[in-house]
Amino acid sequence: MGILHEDMVVISQAEKAGDPTVVTVNCPDKTGLGCDLCRVILLFGISICRGDVSTDGKWCYVVFWVVGKPETRWDLLTKRLLEVCPSHFTTSGIYYYRPENQQPKPLDVFLLKFWCSYEQEGLLHDTRELLHTKRRQDETINCLKAVLGNVLLGCEIELAESKVTACSQGSPYLPSVITEEMLSLERTNGRLKRPVASIPISITVDNNLSPSHTLVQIFCPDHKGLVYDIMRTLKDYDIQISYGRFYENTKGNCEVDLFIMQADGKKIVDPNKQDALCSRLRTELLCPLRVAVVNRGPDTELLVANPVELSGKGRPLVFYDISLALKDLSTRIFSAEIVRHMIRDREWEVYRFLLDEGVCPSAPKNKIEEGVRNILMGWE
Repeated sequence: MGILHEDMVVISQAEKAGDPTVVTVNCPDKTGLGCDLCRVILLFGISICRGDVSTDGKWCYVVFWVVGKPETRWDLLTKRLLEVCPSHFTTSGIYYYRPENQQPKPLDVFLLKFWCSYEQEGLLHDTRELLHTKRRQDETINCLKAVLGNVLLGCEIELAESKVTACSQGSPYLPSVITEEMLSLERTNGRLKRPVASIPISITVDNNLSPSHTLVQIFCPDHKGLVYDIMRTLKDYDIQISYGRFYENTKGNCEVDLFIMQADGKKIVDPNKQDALCSRLRTELLCPLRVAVVNRGPDTELLVANPVELSGKGRPLVFYDISLALKDLSTRIFSAEIVRHMIRDREWEVYRFLLDEGVCPSAPKNKIEEGVRNILMGWE
């Protein structure tokens, strides 16, 4: 017998100011569940300060200690976390949940068009997968009206045609400064010729402490989405976590212990596989997003790139964070686009912003790059 569906996700509010809120998830397991949960938490702008994960390969028990915001909608967070939990009603006899047993439905892409009488900063994030319903479309349009007011001249939401979604793949051209930064991390085992190269990151692998699991220990400075970056890397490598714990110490560093195994249920004993995993983890923890400001003819262009999960999902809140950073820097946006590029064997989501310097000069390039990176990484 399973537990009640409503008990799969329980959120216990902090008893006093300053204490974290406790999020407990108890549900059937699947490879990549930790990544999916952390992605939802990141999408809500919530930070994880501590966590414990354990599973027997059938059921998973996860506890996150998180820090929210005054406007956090905890009831909605509960619903979104439930949506990524494998339902115990679909696992007969609580058999191990495998991705091939239930292929995810491809996400619909919608085209939002709106007109206003002058430039207005704003952003729409849809996480409910309900834009095909009139109720959700009306709610979205009303939100835009609330922000834009009388300057909103019109708004339409429709299912995007194939020619529109094809444009999301973007042109094959990217400035060398951004592609070189993407690839240099791969070539140098996660070491950049940038100030962030001084960030201390330690990743060790031990096969002696457990007869059936490989222990991966990580010590690194905290950043926004750190646990998500670890979990999505393991998910892409099809690695299962049997037990894991992580917490942030008083100095702002994170300590992570993960007992893992391959999809075949065996340890990772191949030195080449160990090196590949450690190198990828080091890269994603050192620089999960690439930021560059370049000249585009007489204009200035901001580029931000992040790797896409093998499931096809991009990193949450990137557009929001970039626009917030530019707003804080009093830098206006002339045009923006989000495209996807295949570089080597990885798909990247690339955000391109052409900055408007016609009204007033924008901030210096190094200040723009630093300001955008700081907000993306949670260092502001």
